[in-house]
Amino acid sequence: MAATWTSYLLGLECTACRGGFDADLRHGVCRTCGKVLFARYDLPALQRAMTPDDLRGRPWDMWRYRELLPVRQPENVVTLGEGMTPLLRVSEHVRIKDEGKNPTGSFKARGMATAISRAKELGIKEVALPSAGNAGSAAAAYAAAAGIRAHVAVPRDVPAVNLVEMRMHGADVLLVDGLIDEAGRILHQKAAERGWFELATLKEPYRQEGKKTMGFELAEQGGWGADCLPDVIVFPTGGGTGIVGMWKAFEELQALGWIGPKRPKMVVVQAAGCAPLVRAFEQGAERAERWEGAATIAAGLRVPSAIGDYLVLKAVRESGGTALAVSDDQMRAGQVEMAREIGLYTGPEGAATWAAMKALRQREFLKGGEDVVLFATGTGVKSDPPLGL
Repeated sequence: MAATWTSYLLGLECTACRGGFDADLRHGVCRTCGKVLFARYDLPALQRAMTPDDLRGRPWDMWRYRELLPVRQPENVVTLGEGMTPLLRVSEHVRIKDEGKNPTGSFKARGMATAISRAKELGIKEVALPSAGNAGSAAAAYAAAAGIRAHVAVPRDVPAVNLVEMRMHGADVLLVDGLIDEAGRILHQKAAERGWFELATLKEPYRQEGKKTMGFELAEQGGWGADCLPDVIVFPTGGGTGIVGMWKAFEELQALGWIGPKRPKMVVVQAAGCAPLVRAFEQGAERAERWEGAATIAAGLRVPSAIGDYLVLKAVRESGGTALAVSDDQMRAGQVEMAREIGLYTGPEGAATWAAMKALRQREFLKGGEDVVLFATGTGVKSDPPLGL
């Protein structure tokens, strides 16, 4: 890490009741209303202190944005080289952000890098989370690098590669009969009894801070300024930290004057067999009811309920975006097409964005000439291959 290191972290704020909390103490959700906490930064001071030009010459990873990340001391940063993933152009108006290039093969590395680093800084010795697969793998890897004990609860049918990865990194893995929310319920009880710090999606303040660096990177890869962001972002969504994090990133960058007011239309893609956010969006609801009987080949999309649903829906609506579901067959076909046509073997979650792009064109939601970025959130080698291969 660089010799000069400054985080402009001020504290934590509830996204609902706006209550403030000391960031140098352990916090999960808001102690007043139970909603999501955000890290807040001294943006006016940072605006006076630096411009995007000051990023030149910094290491090409997500910690180049350290002023807007929540780790105060460089010795507490736990990094495996995450961030600054390639933005692949596949046609005149379509690019793919290949998050499979991250450590442990998915975008989950970003969130776990910040969460585990902050846990280290706060003196936390044991962390716990439920996972559909990739988050558990990333947590296990970063915890191992930090010397922290990780406890992960996963559905019994978690992809085998994730199970091996978690165990190889020394995590304590609990197999659960049920979905990720049932795994979370069981682990929450154990964590409360044993004093483990919970890293469940949006139930602590720091994973989304790592995820927001995807938004920073889009702005930097676009050259900063008023028109640096794409017109449309298509993102496969389970728990929602990707959408939530990037929307937060854009707000912070505009406050700094590094980008203009233009925002991409944010598109949530879910599986037809588990689409609580899509249903809520279509119904005009502010919260998403639990999806009963969730079933899909995309482990990362099999999230029947999300604590940050109101934040995801807010971002989609404020941006003029939309939400749609695609079938497992569409995801399988998308995996094959992406591998054979553009050379990218992505997981079914990333392939869902490919299928969604086609559907959005048919609906004429995507206009000719709009710049579209699809997020391939994980490599295909982390999931079961499409049938027939």
